[in-house]
Amino acid sequence: MTKVGTGKTILIVEDDGDISFALKVFLESEGYRVQISKNGLEALRWLEHSALPSLILLDMKMPVMNGWEFAREFAARYDHKVPILVMTAAVDAEKRAAEIAANGWVGKPFNLVDLSQKVQQSAA
Repeated sequence: MTKVGTGKTILIVEDDGDISFALKVFLESEGYRVQISKNGLEALRWLEHSALPSLILLDMKMPVMNGWEFAREFAARYDHKVPILVMTAAVDAEKRAAEIAANGWVGKPFNLVDLSQKVQQSAA
């Protein structure tokens, strides 16, 4: 059986190591290649030497460079628009996603079925 994410890379930008590890394990089981960055600056540095991912899962509150700063800098540097899903525990998650023109959002804690559906819909 072919896995849904075969050939697609997802960039996770998340400072919580437990969350990023759990997401990596789950998404790899779905067939995706996964890259983890601990903050927006680390993600931008990885992108300088890599092909653009199919999807970015972006935490908003991180040290060094937060999600808002990352989204602004990413848009300024890259013409190709990569879908972004905001990951947040905030009650105003939809608003936070709209602030950076993200394709959607997923709430923390994650419902894996919901996460999988949103990733499949968003990953180009």
